[in-house]
Amino acid sequence: MKLHDLKPDPGSKRKRKRVGRGIAAGQGKTAGRGHKGQGARSGGGKGPYFEGGQLPLVRRLPFKRGFTNIFAINYQEVNVDMLDERFEDGALVNGASLAAAGLVRKSDEPIKVLGRGELGKKLEVHANKFTKSAAAKIESAGGSATAHALKVTGARATVKRLRKVDMERLYGDAD
Repeated sequence: MKLHDLKPDPGSKRKRKRVGRGIAAGQGKTAGRGHKGQGARSGGGKGPYFEGGQLPLVRRLPFKRGFTNIFAINYQEVNVDMLDERFEDGALVNGASLAAAGLVRKSDEPIKVLGRGELGKKLEVHANKFTKSAAAKIESAGGSATAHALKVTGARATVKRLRKVDMERLYGDAD
């Protein structure tokens, strides 16, 4: 096969529709644009987003364009294999030591330990959350995984408190 033998698949190439070339062509006179109005003019029309001045759907529904939960808690993630690389046997691993080792950016923000990799050292790890596999690996290596409850403040605390109050009002005492 040579370059001059190449041809597009049958039916993949079509002639363009020539509009405004007489009534016999099927798209004559108004060329498919209808009579008068904004859509008939050159450069007319406002695109698929415009809904005649009504607030468009994509602005009415935040999840259509993406939604940011302002009450979300973003955890800094650290894997078990990273702990194995950066810390000596018997070391205390907490927010400050993780920040000093360069594994997290801020020592005072929530930390979650994930279970990727293996751990061959006995470490005392303090974090806000652990995956089941991470806690199991730390404890099987002879160390301890201590989870500290997250101190929720500000708007997050208000939202959580309101939800608990609503739950008690609707379903009685949950405890």
